[in-house]
Amino acid sequence: MTLPKALPRIRTATPEDIPALPVLEASADRILEAELGNQTLPTPELTTPVEPLFILVAGNPPVGFARIDEVGGQAHLEQLSVQPDSAGRGIGRSLVEAALDAARSRGYLSMTLCTFAGVPFNAPFYASCGFEELAQPGQALGALRIHEAQLGLDGLGRRIVMRIRL
Repeated sequence: MTLPKALPRIRTATPEDIPALPVLEASADRILEAELGNQTLPTPELTTPVEPLFILVAGNPPVGFARIDEVGGQAHLEQLSVQPDSAGRGIGRSLVEAALDAARSRGYLSMTLCTFAGVPFNAPFYASCGFEELAQPGQALGALRIHEAQLGLDGLGRRIVMRIRL
């Protein structure tokens, strides 16, 4: 009998981790692009117009990361990426839980995100983590959604805003 691999430790990203994250994200994006009918996503540098609030990584070297920004006074899960060969092991869920804990400890009352509604490892996954679709996203999130639409994300599939109260 084979025992499941232990989850990698979740930790705050160090400056040494940062150069590896765009490569990790691009690798994870290939799975998303396949799910979206092999359409190309915008490059990560275009989608993140603000400095991150914090970044958490799983493992050393990182096999996954969560980038948290602040949007409209709320913590915002800007990016969650897991290396494809490490997917399906609970790393993404562990990163989300750690990000929620970190945001809560910083005094945030909620966390938001923007995602594809119909991709199983997007909106349905986040719903399983406790996020709910937010019908009226407000001014700051509305501006972020306009930015995403300008990048062409809306042409790839229906996008929604989700929130979880902390």
